[in-house]
Amino acid sequence: MIKISSSNNALSLSKDILLDIEKLIDPPEEGFISETNQVVPISIVRNTRGYIEKVANQVNGCYEKGWFDSSAVMIRRLLETLIIECFEKHQIANKIKNPYGDFFYLKDLINITLTETTWNLGRNTKKALPKLKDIGDKSAHSRRFNAQLNDIKDLISDIRLVVQELIYLAQLK
Repeated sequence: MIKISSSNNALSLSKDILLDIEKLIDPPEEGFISETNQVVPISIVRNTRGYIEKVANQVNGCYEKGWFDSSAVMIRRLLETLIIECFEKHQIANKIKNPYGDFFYLKDLINITLTETTWNLGRNTKKALPKLKDIGDKSAHSRRFNAQLNDIKDLISDIRLVVQELIYLAQLK
């Protein structure tokens, strides 16, 4: 009887230890806050939408950790989200949806955004959008491409410009 009790206690103690270890090594439920704002200044996205702030945080966090493909994919996601926000704010989201109500892919979202007459995109934003899409596409879809520091670093001023302009067009600030 004593052995059974001891083994049950040992098993229970082992499970408790494993749970404690998981709590110590697992990241927080909603992830970490990036230490820097090297790609997307948080001041630009602060007080917009929680999901926009989180994606911008992930862009920055991936960049500072050197996970450049991940950062590029999150940049792509941020652009996609902000373009949709612009169309929804101006109540013209139907222009960027297929007959089933699904939003178009980023290529079409950008093409439609560039020709939309509801707003007037700045010249630099018009030039930057395709470049930003390209790096995100390569990182997301190209088997033999791995983004490196300068792939993102060379686009940081374009990223900031585009993100800020789309936030203003979506009237999130």
